[in-house]
Amino acid sequence: MQLNSNLKDGKPIVSFEDVFYSHPNGNVALKGVNFSLRQSEVLAILGSNGAGKTTLVRHINGLLKPTRGKVSVFGEDTKQLSSAQLSRRVGIVFQNPNNQLFAQSVRKEIEFGLRNFGFSEDILKKRVESALNDFSLLDYADRPPMELSGGEKKRLCIALVLAWDPDILILDEPTVGQDSEQKEKLSEMTRLLQSQNKNVILVTHDVEFVWPLQPRIILMANGLIVADGTSQAVLSDSDFTNRADVLAPQLVDFSKLMGFLKPFPSAPFEAEKILRIEHG
Repeated sequence: MQLNSNLKDGKPIVSFEDVFYSHPNGNVALKGVNFSLRQSEVLAILGSNGAGKTTLVRHINGLLKPTRGKVSVFGEDTKQLSSAQLSRRVGIVFQNPNNQLFAQSVRKEIEFGLRNFGFSEDILKKRVESALNDFSLLDYADRPPMELSGGEKKRLCIALVLAWDPDILILDEPTVGQDSEQKEKLSEMTRLLQSQNKNVILVTHDVEFVWPLQPRIILMANGLIVADGTSQAVLSDSDFTNRADVLAPQLVDFSKLMGFLKPFPSAPFEAEKILRIEHG
């Protein structure tokens, strides 16, 4: 089955409809998740460990299938698609880089996906060199990936996925092990991809990295979506951040300390996007 090249009439490119997921051991990781994602949105998914964040995004590229409910990507039910079919357009960078790396060298690691997706040799060479340069990996091109530091491995994983230019990029804890310069490059990359009508989904604990980007925010707790809305609205509401065990950005705390009832009172807080904390 081929994925639709685009969706007309403003239809969402990703849709979760009452999605439940149970691990083989019986643990229920998602409990009736509902949300949709439209083209060009940057989405940050925040929550404590075990909230269900990684489980949720692994449904988008087909690594997991719902126990109940439906996940649609580019208009197609993911139960009818393999992860291989989805991966060309939905790239994911895992939280643990060691789960994604296997080639003999950094260069070959980047080459693998491009060869697998059938890129010509000319395009392959250009994209590999660009990836090595853009992510400060040129000096490590011929080294085994497992000899790199944790932060370097993470950059390599981002570089190799970006090389094949997916429409949706999922980054699971992308700032771990990265210094301020690399974090700024990640921010610039995210803004660039959004300007190219692509989607970036950030799974992270790093609210200080997320805040300047001002993405749409989903807060998760215990397999549920606690809140879904603008960064300003969601992260300035202590009720929701407390429920999701998420620390507010320092700027929000500072604004409250200075006496503002709401740090950003003009921010729209759409009632229909604030979802239940408990599943009935």
